[in-house]
Amino acid sequence: MATAAAVAALATGHAWLLALAAGPAVLLGLAAPGDDRPSRLEAENAVTPRRCLEGEPIIVRITVHHDGRIGRLDPAVALGPGVTLTAVTVGATEVDLVVRVERWGRWTLGSVDIDVYDTGGLARRTVRTDLGTVDVFPEPSAARLTPIPVRLPERLGEHTTAHEGTGVEVVGVRPYVPGERQRRIHWPSTTRRDAVQINQFAAERAADAVVLLDTLADFRDAASGRSSLDETLRAATGLTRAYLRRHDRVGLIAVGGKLRWLTAGSGERQSYRMVESVLEVRQDRSYRGLLAPRLPVAALPRHALVYAFTSLADQRILDVLGRVRDLGNPLVVVEIPAGEPAVEPDDEIDAVALRLWHAEREAMRSALRARGIPVARYTPGEALDLALAPLLRRRIGGGTR
Repeated sequence: MATAAAVAALATGHAWLLALAAGPAVLLGLAAPGDDRPSRLEAENAVTPRRCLEGEPIIVRITVHHDGRIGRLDPAVALGPGVTLTAVTVGATEVDLVVRVERWGRWTLGSVDIDVYDTGGLARRTVRTDLGTVDVFPEPSAARLTPIPVRLPERLGEHTTAHEGTGVEVVGVRPYVPGERQRRIHWPSTTRRDAVQINQFAAERAADAVVLLDTLADFRDAASGRSSLDETLRAATGLTRAYLRRHDRVGLIAVGGKLRWLTAGSGERQSYRMVESVLEVRQDRSYRGLLAPRLPVAALPRHALVYAFTSLADQRILDVLGRVRDLGNPLVVVEIPAGEPAVEPDDEIDAVALRLWHAEREAMRSALRARGIPVARYTPGEALDLALAPLLRRRIGGGTR
């Protein structure tokens, strides 16, 4: 307005027009920051937490460091794929964001451009900060049951064996032998038989389990929108935690894209190591090799029980399972539903294709059962124990290596 009034006064020769320019010129002079305008601007961010479960809130605090005086902050948020913004709070020198990630994986949060104005609002400078990545762990399925193979390692554990030992489960009584501890005396039998009787306890052993993940493909159910890859890792995580709670050792093999494997270990840290080793599966699952990969023998301990989580949708997984069976390891296949293909109600060709699709999957199940491999069908949303319960009727046997 001051410029327009001054130009009009010069063009027309009317000096009174300069009075119109005086007011805006005074306001500009008062708004000018002078020597306290910031010359250094930096932004740093703190993301809490860097590891979380699916759907948990992630707090991002961005702090602007500066010299001099600044005015208001105006953030422009550019989030990465799969990340949603739920809240923004702008302070004097801080910007707080609340974001969520609904699916597991290693995700890039994105970047934030903050426009920093001076105190008069006349000048603007922009500073950018990259938020880095976060590791989002899958929400584990509910699982408590831990089926065991016929043979167990000679390590102390919590699984009862058929042999006598120093466990806590009483399996019978026997006559006293000199040197036995008195606290093991079974007094009701001793009184009844008029001879000292001793409790017999079953030996306890630890189990080795290996989780084999089929990540060759990811299928989305047309009806529910569930991802087979998501359900695979959620079910596997629940089973892994169940075994680790029993002080067993659990290993991992991920087939699909790059072959990933982790030697068997125990403890809570092993659970996080297993999940972290497969977080990048989403980035390379589109890779399709011509042949099934060769399994590392070090990842399959002798007599370790192998759980194969697969949607049975790729023929190459049968070759992988056959190699596991040839090594002599007891094997259980946990089928993750891939969802039926969407078909038109009145389309005969679609109906025939759907019947062929069902027949092909049933043929794969029959081929596995013919080799003595049990197939447990898991239903997403239900406890994994319902699928594993039939395996508790007898111990799972394997071949010889």
